[in-house]
Amino acid sequence: MGIKSFQGARRQQTNVTDTTPLKVSDYMTTNLITFTPNQTIESVMEAIIKHRISGGPVVNDKNELIGVISEGDCIKQISESRYYNMPMQDKTIEKHMAVNVETIDGNMNIFDAANKFLNAKRRRFPIVENGKLVGQISQKDVLKAAMKLKGQNWK
Repeated sequence: MGIKSFQGARRQQTNVTDTTPLKVSDYMTTNLITFTPNQTIESVMEAIIKHRISGGPVVNDKNELIGVISEGDCIKQISESRYYNMPMQDKTIEKHMAVNVETIDGNMNIFDAANKFLNAKRRRFPIVENGKLVGQISQKDVLKAAMKLKGQNWK
């Protein structure tokens, strides 16, 4: 009488190629709310409140990224206008936006992007291709990607 294996029936190994999307471009937002440098701070604040966003990219008429405006930038302007007792009705965002904007490549792995978020302490990164703004990836988009991929090997 031979020894029986308690491992059960052996399954035939199949070579399955993993087609799970792992690129930033697979999870980035492409329908963006953008601003122009000649917009007033008040109009930006209205858009931020209306669309429930924390800021957005500033583009020129050729859809080239020239800056980013955030809630913090608007709050800073409110504070300064109150301090100096100067109305901000006609002030444009051109002088108040961040201009040295760090971007992410759309072909970057989503988990490399997560690491970049941790190191840069940013909430969002614009994605630019051929000089044009094509999308934006946020920390929430990375979380969505992780939830979609849970239960699989994270490579």
